[in-house]
Amino acid sequence: MKDRRVEVLYQYLDEAALYLEKHWNCTYLEGVAEAGENLFRQEVCQPLEPEQQKWLKNQLKTVNEEAFAKEEVRKAFQLAVLKGMKGAVQPHHSMTPDAVCLFLSYLVNKGLQKRKEPASLLDLAAGSGNLVHALLNNAIQPLSARGFEVDETLVKLAYVSANLQENELDLFHQDSIEPLAFPEVDLVVTDLPVGFYPKDDVAESYQLQAEEGHSFLHHLMIEQAIQQTKDGGFLYFVVPNFLFESEQANRLHTYIKQEANILGLLQLPKSMFQSETFGRSIFMLQKKGEGVRQPRQALLAELPSFSNKQALADMIEQINKWYKEELGMA
Repeated sequence: MKDRRVEVLYQYLDEAALYLEKHWNCTYLEGVAEAGENLFRQEVCQPLEPEQQKWLKNQLKTVNEEAFAKEEVRKAFQLAVLKGMKGAVQPHHSMTPDAVCLFLSYLVNKGLQKRKEPASLLDLAAGSGNLVHALLNNAIQPLSARGFEVDETLVKLAYVSANLQENELDLFHQDSIEPLAFPEVDLVVTDLPVGFYPKDDVAESYQLQAEEGHSFLHHLMIEQAIQQTKDGGFLYFVVPNFLFESEQANRLHTYIKQEANILGLLQLPKSMFQSETFGRSIFMLQKKGEGVRQPRQALLAELPSFSNKQALADMIEQINKWYKEELGMA
C-alpha cells in the first residue's frame, strides 16, 4: 500500500513537471518544485492560460484524496529528482542514495540516544534535501535542521519537500563556506561536494586554505563544519575514498586530529559506484570537549551490499558493539 502511494505521488509530480516544462518554459526539475508547490497550496500557482490551469487542477485531484506519510513524500520527490538529474550536466546535481541516507540515519541516532532534549542539525550542502529529510523523518529525538545550498532550483525542491513533509528545516540559498552567523549545532551531516573553491579571499580565513592556487572545497567544508559544531557534537561526512591521498591530505589530517576525535571510516559498498574512482565512504568525527571519550581504536570497515540483509545485520551488530565498548553507548 505504501509503495502504491509513493507511485501515485511520483506520477503526479512527473506528469505535472513534464506539462510545465512544455507549457511554462521551465526545466523538468523546476517543474517538479512547482508541482509540489501547487500540491502544498492546493491551487495552481503558475500564471497560465485557463485551459492549462484546468489541466493542472485535474492532476491535483488525482492526489488530493491521498494521505501521504513523510517518507512517502520524500521517496516520491527522490524518484522525480533522480529522473530530472539524469539529464543535468552540472556536477553539483547529484543525490545521496537512499540506502546511504537510511544508514546515516542509523548512525545519527546512535549519537542522539543519550539526549533528553531536541538536537540541532546542519547540512552544509543540502542539495534537494533528500538526506536531511531522511534524517529528520527517522530521528529518535526531535531535530531542528538548517541547510545551505548554492543552487536555486535545488533549494526550491528542498523547501517544497519540507513543507509537504512538515519538517522543521531552515534553508539558505548561499555559499556555506562564507562566514555563518548562527549558533553552533549538535550534529553535522553532509554529503561533501568535491572540487576547488573559487573564492580565494574567503578561503584566506581558513586554516586549510591552499598554499598556492584554489583551496579544496571539501577540505574547507570539513573545517567549517567542525567550527560550527558544539564541543562533543558528532559529524558525519560522505567523502571520496581518496580524501587522504591528495597533496594537502597531511594538513587536513593534522587539523582534524587537533579539533576532533576520528571515530571511524566506513567504506560504502563498491557495487554502488561505476568504478573505484567514484567510491565514497562515511567519515565519522566527534568534536573534542570536556568529558568526550576518545576511542582506543577507530571503527574501520568496508560495508557489505545494502541488499545483503544478513551481512548488513552482522555489520550493524559489530558497529553497535564498537559504540558500546569505545564510546560507552549501548
